[in-house]
Amino acid sequence: MNEISSFEDILDRFGQLVYPPKGVSMLPLLREERDLMIVQRKSGKSLQKHDVVLFKRPVKNAPDAYVLHRIEKLNPDGSYWIVGDNSFCGETVQEKQIIGVLSAVIRDGKTIPVTQLSYRIYVKLWYFFYPLRYLLRRAHNLIRRLQRLGLRT
Repeated sequence: MNEISSFEDILDRFGQLVYPPKGVSMLPLLREERDLMIVQRKSGKSLQKHDVVLFKRPVKNAPDAYVLHRIEKLNPDGSYWIVGDNSFCGETVQEKQIIGVLSAVIRDGKTIPVTQLSYRIYVKLWYFFYPLRYLLRRAHNLIRRLQRLGLRT
């Protein structure tokens, strides 16, 4: 009997992975424990800016972590600058770390492929408003710090 022990095994065997997201780094696109993500095995097709990829992040003294984030920039050396939709900090990921690409989201029983117009509009708007989202997050964090110091009620 063949045992499946990793996401790579699932992708190799079935060509796709259907899985509920863990964490909040891809909000509002993916809601933890409520939505499902459909990830296809990485093909020979080159990855593009705004593709959402599943990659393996090495973790010191622990099993590697699987992370699903969006490509924000293609680096000249062939690596990718990747950031979660609900994050402002990114990381460089090498091609060999990427094991799959998001092909659809299942929300409330409806499948939304990444090729659908509503999804593409979401991506464009999310990145268009990035500077405003960043400033609002900074202001919110400042207010919280001031409240903790008792300088603002």
